[in-house]
Amino acid sequence: MFDIALYEPEIAPNTGNIIRLSANCGARLHLIEPLGFDLEEKKLRRAGLDYHDLTHVKRHKDFASFLQYVEGRRIFACTTKTTGHHTDAKFEQGDVLLFGPETRGLPADLIESLPMEQRIRIPMMPDSRSLNLSNAVAIISFEAWRQMGFNGAV
Repeated sequence: MFDIALYEPEIAPNTGNIIRLSANCGARLHLIEPLGFDLEEKKLRRAGLDYHDLTHVKRHKDFASFLQYVEGRRIFACTTKTTGHHTDAKFEQGDVLLFGPETRGLPADLIESLPMEQRIRIPMMPDSRSLNLSNAVAIISFEAWRQMGFNGAV
């Protein structure tokens, strides 16, 4: 399968929705600290419903720890600050989809550390800034899963 990683997520309900999404598409979820909320927060639990036990959630104390954990795997920076569309990427088992925090996105130096073909965006109308984080994760995750033949789905 593939992994979803949230770099310093800030909004509990978004992360709760992404926990539920991860469970439903079989992805592992990585939360890279610092987090903008407590994992026991009521809004997080409500959004994730009872899916917390159906997905694997791994916390990392910082980005360096995360990189060490996923060493050797391809990381796709999901960002509005690139030109390649998510549908142009050729996703493979073991890939990691990395998303930035809701208010600022991924840091420029992090994006620039990845090859151009691993920097992807969702097409939007010219005057749009961005999509809601959980919506963006859903769009890109399901494209990756589709390319993998919806492995494990019924």
